[in-house]
Amino acid sequence: MSVSTASLEELSINTIRGLSMDGVEAAKSGHAGLPLGAAPMAYVLWTKHLKFNPKDPQWLDRDRFILSAGHGSMLLYSLLHLTGFDLPMSELKRFRQLHSKTPGHPENHMTPGVEMATGPLGQGVAHSVGFAIAESFLAATYNRPGHDLIDHHTYALCSDGDLMEGVSNEAASLAGHLQLGKLTWLYDDNGISIDGKTEITFTEDVEVRFKGLGWHTQRIDGMDPVAVDQAIRAAHAVTDKPSLILAKTVIGFGSPKLAGTNKAHSNPFGPEELKATKEALGISQEPFYVPAEVYTNFQAAGLAGAAKQKTWEEKLEAYSVAYPTEAAQLKAAIAGDLGSAWLDALPQISDKVATRKASEIVINAVSPHLPTLMGGSADLAESNLTTQKGAGVFQPESRAGKNIDFGVREHATIAAVNGLTLHGATRAFGASFMVFSDYARPSIRLGALQHIPAIYVFTHDSIGVGEDGPTHEPVEQLTSLRAIPNLNVIRPADGYETAVAWKIALQATTTPTFLALSRQALPALTPSDLKNHPSEKGGYVVLEATGGTPKLVLIGTGSELQHVVAARETLEAEGIPTRVVSLPSWFLFEKQGKEYVHTVLPKGIPTLSVEAGSTLAWPRYSDAQIGVDTFGLSGPGDVVMKEFGFTPENVVAVAKQLLG
Repeated sequence: MSVSTASLEELSINTIRGLSMDGVEAAKSGHAGLPLGAAPMAYVLWTKHLKFNPKDPQWLDRDRFILSAGHGSMLLYSLLHLTGFDLPMSELKRFRQLHSKTPGHPENHMTPGVEMATGPLGQGVAHSVGFAIAESFLAATYNRPGHDLIDHHTYALCSDGDLMEGVSNEAASLAGHLQLGKLTWLYDDNGISIDGKTEITFTEDVEVRFKGLGWHTQRIDGMDPVAVDQAIRAAHAVTDKPSLILAKTVIGFGSPKLAGTNKAHSNPFGPEELKATKEALGISQEPFYVPAEVYTNFQAAGLAGAAKQKTWEEKLEAYSVAYPTEAAQLKAAIAGDLGSAWLDALPQISDKVATRKASEIVINAVSPHLPTLMGGSADLAESNLTTQKGAGVFQPESRAGKNIDFGVREHATIAAVNGLTLHGATRAFGASFMVFSDYARPSIRLGALQHIPAIYVFTHDSIGVGEDGPTHEPVEQLTSLRAIPNLNVIRPADGYETAVAWKIALQATTTPTFLALSRQALPALTPSDLKNHPSEKGGYVVLEATGGTPKLVLIGTGSELQHVVAARETLEAEGIPTRVVSLPSWFLFEKQGKEYVHTVLPKGIPTLSVEAGSTLAWPRYSDAQIGVDTFGLSGPGDVVMKEFGFTPENVVAVAKQLLG
């Protein structure tokens, strides 16, 4: 018996709803309300517009779909399963269970087809701006007349909560300025938040706000598939503005008792309400039931995507004949192959320079060999020194520019950098002052959680900032950032360590790198061999004690290594064999194993650490510490550093106290 198109569409939408409810019920936790209301939008997008191949989730020219409202994860898992991704029904039945491919919120490294980890509201839409920048940049860089290899859209489904978060406004402002016409946000405007109706907190005119930010906007009935389809088509027609589709929906649609209320937001409906909702929707009471015709309907979208990928691959081969140099670059970028020319170009910086300046030298030495390296600063390029000279600026009229002016938007900057990195074929870095890493911390944390090799360049890394005073002087940031799992925080001591830090960052594949760089000039103190530099181990002996057996170990990082080296000279002259250790990366140091750690920092030998930041975590490595456990002061940088005891003389004095 055949099924009409209209009834098959309704059945398919309701199957998404049924699977979502069943997953939440099986887990006894989760959020069924959003999937029930947003299912029509999701169905239309995935079956009529989204370009994807479930057999190759990483195909470069696929459309990107980001569930920014990540709490509605069963919506995404249902779609992935139904369209043929490697997400079997058994995994839907293990929703929110330990080590399943269906965690409570989507995570990109766990589930095929999930573009990014979402859950912290606002992050998905903010990351989506980076995805859209990447598409626009790659298209401008590699497309040629008759060869449109890069041509895809980025979509995000967002909630009221997403649009309340500040990071989403930063990101929307940036996207509007950049006129990212292939970016579309579908706003699930159900009028409900956890605490009740959104009218208790969120009464602004969202459409007016987004129009003011330079967006194309539409208001539609989000429960009407035809209206959704027409709205997406209209969004595609506007190529010089990102689009916001304000879709009025009903949270918990179909539930006799909970629909349209905050009670539908989270937690399972319970057996009685689940049964009643399925009855109201006209779907089977059998848990996790999918009619055969629904599978066929959804999988047709995946098959169409596979055919599009095959056509694209044929276009790539034709492009390779017509433009062999560009094709080779693009294929390498897609594979994540940076080549070796940039390694040979790494500069040996023997001058006394600030590590932010050394970073600039490195960036501009390697940039010509990394055609898809993009980056920029949160309105501090002249201070962070992050400009790729001669590489152009990414603007609406110059899409092939490698430099991005992010504006004073630290949080959106790092979110966009993450999105750029996740997109594929691009590598990205973002920069600001280190004290403002707190503004970007959730995005930094999410970069680490997502296992992506994004690069965060934060300068003015200590009280050495000086005259700007304590509001601009990071104190606790190093310690708090080192506490983030899978984040490689590197604080280089000179130009050589800075070059190696960039080498480590660019060679990383599953770990973001945070570069903490100095404002003030630092002397060259470490080995000049960049190919085999010991700082790649995170910590190492810079200067050995006389006779090779130390009575004292001094640890320095960043700008303080110079004071430790000078103090050693005095101590050695007074007959105290002293070892100097540079410890730029705790993350890498710990990866070497305990045996290596104890080789560098022998047990039982008094150890003093010197770092212009919090001492809270330093007892892990040292018996005594010189650090900063209050806010800083305003004054010339060298005077402020001296006031806090960062001088060779004070290092000697504290060392002698430690030795008794």
